[in-house]
Amino acid sequence: MSPYPRHAERLARMAERGRARALTPARGLDFASNDYLGLRASADLAQAVAEALARGVAVGAGGSRLLRGNDPEFVALEHEAAAFFGAEACLFMGGGFQANQAVFATLPMAGDLVLHDALIHASAHEGLRLGAAEARSFRHNDPQDAADQIRLWRAAGGRGRVWIALETLYSMEGDFAPVDDFAALARREDAVLILDEAHATGLYGRDGRGLAPETGDLALIVVHTCGKALGASGALVCADRVVIETLVNRARPFLYATAPSPLLAAAVRAALRLLPARPGLRAHAAALRAQAQLRAAQIGLDPGQSQILPLILGTDFAALQAAQALHQAGFDLRAIRPPTVPKGTARLRLSLTGGLQLSDIDALFDALATLRIGGLR
Repeated sequence: MSPYPRHAERLARMAERGRARALTPARGLDFASNDYLGLRASADLAQAVAEALARGVAVGAGGSRLLRGNDPEFVALEHEAAAFFGAEACLFMGGGFQANQAVFATLPMAGDLVLHDALIHASAHEGLRLGAAEARSFRHNDPQDAADQIRLWRAAGGRGRVWIALETLYSMEGDFAPVDDFAALARREDAVLILDEAHATGLYGRDGRGLAPETGDLALIVVHTCGKALGASGALVCADRVVIETLVNRARPFLYATAPSPLLAAAVRAALRLLPARPGLRAHAAALRAQAQLRAAQIGLDPGQSQILPLILGTDFAALQAAQALHQAGFDLRAIRPPTVPKGTARLRLSLTGGLQLSDIDALFDALATLRIGGLR
């Protein structure tokens, strides 16, 4: 008899509701990944890794950053990233989930209030669950609701620091946050602004630096992930030096994790150098967005704002069936279901990746119209 009957029952219930997940191979045109600039398999990043190996950089770090794992590649990347993003200091970590968990679990303190967007990433929720501060959500992309929450908290006796957390571009909605409005709120309230730039880094802002505002008098912490437009893996936390030193000394997800491969740091350095040197990468991404928005409007779909276009179908099974039909037609899109998105908003997530051509965009939207997915005309 299996020692895991309750797990089996839970999996069976998930399957009955269309919620079961499985690991499936990549197939068809890539409208699913986050490889927004097509750097994942680029010769430039491969050459950077080959050159690092040739000069003796090890494959593995051998331990945590505090236990001999502090490879010079990490130090060089952090120095270059701080200069590129205009931060006092940066810290390289294994991934965006780890970085967000470390930031939210470590920095806000007992007596503080963390206000976060209702659609913020699961990694932030995990960090908040481990941290000591009170956490409240505000309505998606609504600075006024955030301001009202602060006022109510203060009126009830809240005296600690306020932290305001949001993503600059939301991974499932594809919409941008009103960053300047939230920055103004943070300044008025003497709050710390935490920005997750995961889906904006590399694509938006000057030379792909993202959408974070100039620091100035703003207390700002920015997380840039390296596994999406930058084509590698890992994440960079950019902030004042005291913030980075606090993470090095107090963040358990950093302290007790083996450091990433130093070769990844070499790849990320190469990607950061490519951003200003190859403006054509972002120009191609912009052309893909423009074509997708045009074709979306033609078939009655919201054209969206970014490289992420959600096609909301409602039920889990509808999303699964649509994804399967498109797979059979040669397109790799994935069904996104709760709890990743709210109940009743299961969807296809159309992600415009750097390896696509304009003709691929046309082919996908022709298929959407032919298959009448979601009742599109």
